[in-house]
Amino acid sequence: MSRGRKGLLALLAFGALLSAGVAAFVISQGSGFVRTGEPAPSFELATLGGGSVSLADLRGKVVYVNFWATWCAPCVDEAPSLQRLYDALAPEGFEILALSIDDPKTMEAVRAFRERFELEFPILLDPDKNVYSQYGATGVPETYLIDAEGRLAEAYIGPRDWSDPRYARAVRRLLDRAEAGNHRSG
Repeated sequence: MSRGRKGLLALLAFGALLSAGVAAFVISQGSGFVRTGEPAPSFELATLGGGSVSLADLRGKVVYVNFWATWCAPCVDEAPSLQRLYDALAPEGFEILALSIDDPKTMEAVRAFRERFELEFPILLDPDKNVYSQYGATGVPETYLIDAEGRLAEAYIGPRDWSDPRYARAVRRLLDRAEAGNHRSG
């Protein structure tokens, strides 16, 4: 391989690493319009089962806001582990709000998805992607960890195996912080 070609390949590799580093930094700071430590955009959406859920009504709980769609293969892959995390932590004050961005014409597919994976957490409907846009989401799945005071604690871009203990630890840290705050003020 010629010296010029090696130099070009090295430059391209450096550029790829630099891009990956910038992307990792942006993701670690929270994506789009909401940033880590800032108040999470509030919303109220209709649920798949009827009625509605408001993020503000969950103040005092630690919440995952998970954007997903039935046509998203990684969303399918992560659904069982998301339910397991919910099963483990819901009794401690953890909530998951799964915001479907599916077209309103495909609500039967959303119902079938919920039944297939026996999802027990609320499925909210955001077909116009209004909340999705408020969070600055760019794809699915994307999950935002909201602390008990309603601030963004972390953004997870892309699918995860939510059975990994680090996710439960992150939630429990926020639950413990909220509990400690309740003891100080009570």
